[in-house]
Amino acid sequence: MQLTLLDPDHPHQAFPPLHKALKQPNGLLAFGGCLSPQRIVNAYRHGVFPWFNPGEPILWWSPDPRLVLFPEHLNISRSLAKTLRKQLFEIRYDTAFRQVIDACAAPRSEDGGTWITDDIRQAYVALHHLGIAHSCEAWQDGQLVGGLYGIVIGQVFFGESMFHRKTDASKVVFVHLVRQLSAWGYQLIDCQVSSEHLLSLGAAEIPRSRFVELLDRLCEQTPSTDAWQA
Repeated sequence: MQLTLLDPDHPHQAFPPLHKALKQPNGLLAFGGCLSPQRIVNAYRHGVFPWFNPGEPILWWSPDPRLVLFPEHLNISRSLAKTLRKQLFEIRYDTAFRQVIDACAAPRSEDGGTWITDDIRQAYVALHHLGIAHSCEAWQDGQLVGGLYGIVIGQVFFGESMFHRKTDASKVVFVHLVRQLSAWGYQLIDCQVSSEHLLSLGAAEIPRSRFVELLDRLCEQTPSTDAWQA
């Protein structure tokens, strides 16, 4: 099956139907285009996200199944609950977005690379300035020790990446964010693809068709007016 080449000069160009995405690699749908705010928001709104390695063209994905978390299904293990009770970290929102995405982009091993290229970073920082991308951060003794970032459309939070420099810092951030998102009226968290880490926290795989149905409904609804304001 031939992939669709997106026009970089037309950020509102529609993506091909999701059923045309490849099965191997799972979800690869299109390539090319641009990383403008309009293109990225259009992608997420329709169940698509960018992911590509340095030196590759922009690749757009919509895997099937899709990993999601419904806030009410958040699972907290006994050990994590114990860590939460210790209140080891100060949780902040949107105070260090660039630092969070830079930390997420750092190689996880000496010879490892990163998919969060300079172009990706610039694109999501631009989305942050527009109030579309947000970060949740764990601080300890004045140092950023964990965090995650993602974008919001309607009542959906689309998670992108997380990092930690202290044990359990990213899990604590995730739990606080899910609880806060629920309080703000968000109903769905997109986790993209399966991982043991997120499955242990209550995420589950659903068919792509169900995911798109949820987006069609929830992206058109608004969260609480005080979301991200504090």
